[in-house]
Amino acid sequence: MSGDSWALAVDVQEATTPSIQLEFSNKVDRLRGPRNIRGDINGNIVSERTENGGWTRDVDKVDLAEQSLLNKLIRRTLVRNRNQVEVLQRDPTSPLYSVKTFEELRLKPELLKGVYNIGFNRPSRIQENALPMMLAQPPQNLIAQSQSGTGKTAAFALAMLSHVNPADKWTQCLCIAPTYELALQIGQVIEQMGKFCPDVKLAYGIRGNRLERGIKLQEQIVIGTPGTILDWCTKYKLIDPKKITMFVLDEADVMIATQGHRDQSIRIHRQLSKDCQMLLFSATFEDSVWRFAEQVVPDPNIIRLKREEETLDNIKQFYVLCKEKEDKFTALCNLYGSLTVAQAMIFCHTRRIAAWLTASLTNEGHQVALLSGEMTVEQRAAVIERFRNGKEKVLVTTNVCSRGIDVEQVSLVVNFDLPVDLDGNADNETYLHRIGRTGRFGRRGFAVNMVDSKHSMDIINQIEMHFNRRITKLDTSNLEEMEKLIS
Repeated sequence: MSGDSWALAVDVQEATTPSIQLEFSNKVDRLRGPRNIRGDINGNIVSERTENGGWTRDVDKVDLAEQSLLNKLIRRTLVRNRNQVEVLQRDPTSPLYSVKTFEELRLKPELLKGVYNIGFNRPSRIQENALPMMLAQPPQNLIAQSQSGTGKTAAFALAMLSHVNPADKWTQCLCIAPTYELALQIGQVIEQMGKFCPDVKLAYGIRGNRLERGIKLQEQIVIGTPGTILDWCTKYKLIDPKKITMFVLDEADVMIATQGHRDQSIRIHRQLSKDCQMLLFSATFEDSVWRFAEQVVPDPNIIRLKREEETLDNIKQFYVLCKEKEDKFTALCNLYGSLTVAQAMIFCHTRRIAAWLTASLTNEGHQVALLSGEMTVEQRAAVIERFRNGKEKVLVTTNVCSRGIDVEQVSLVVNFDLPVDLDGNADNETYLHRIGRTGRFGRRGFAVNMVDSKHSMDIINQIEMHFNRRITKLDTSNLEEMEKLIS
């Protein structure tokens, strides 16, 4: 894909868009990946001491908003979520309703047609429990935990489309998302699902869309980012907040991690009427998310996922002693030549090492793809799609690819550099996400860790203690021993 020309086109589009009044027929085709820069050791871009005493800025970290957008772009179907759903009702004496078909929701025929048009045949697990609550009369507030790919966007999109009165030409449903790109993604779902509802209009409250002050929007649904939506409600008076009857806050964990968004969201919430229905969604429910949710969602029903024990039983873990990166490369080639590997993922700490390793493997005749943080989200999605289709057998990546990407054929994960936290200790969560890219769907997988110092060996020991799993020493120069261990 032509990233430069595509990004330029988006810049032009943002600068010249005269109006936000986009109907369902107007498709938003192009998305640009956020280019936030923050510092952290497995972080987006931080300073790192080089051998000659200088500094380099090429360490990647998962940006939550980028990862959420990437997951939406690369998933064509719902993820197979095995977690049990726990439902905590505001009124424990009320009967708990769930649905197994969309017909049970008694939707308008044109909306039911839109649901099937978007590709849903039956409700997902989160939709089974959430939709009856979101569509209940009188309205009920909801806090819901749901991973990307479980159908929650379609769930609240359906709730908004069901909620509006097409005869009322003012904004009734307001949805805020943490980034421009995620707002467009939500809008696309509403456009597709509302394809057969011509009287329901959608507007995008995002940067680049400008209207004259004082002209009230006639679109019943507005999707946007907190800063723009706050301006439209308070500064430009385009939306009357007291007429909003459904408020949806998506990606709450990403929202509160973004500077200013948390406070802007609370300021929007304060403008709304007490009777406005509040729906909040988050992939994680850390303490900071709960505190935020309690501020904006009074008396909620709660749906959350019971955490399933992560299992490493079907992943064999090894470490290889090396002196420097060239020794790591030799060990990697020996390993790859000895194993029957469908596909492999190799994790590096910096972009510089990832680029060097990609070039070295390519020179050895391997089909290699490179994934790192300077790419746009669209470019990353294209690389992952090629890897998933088997066009490259090896994916070299920094930390941007450790979560949420399921490729059934991956049988080997290599930590060329071990994951560490800011204090230099083992980053156990990142380690789990990394090696979890192999052994998917019950298959057996292999994880190999390159150890090049006493500190690296300490990291291995910390990981062993944390997961209560032995990591076996592997001598990649001894073919006979290696075959015995990995058989």
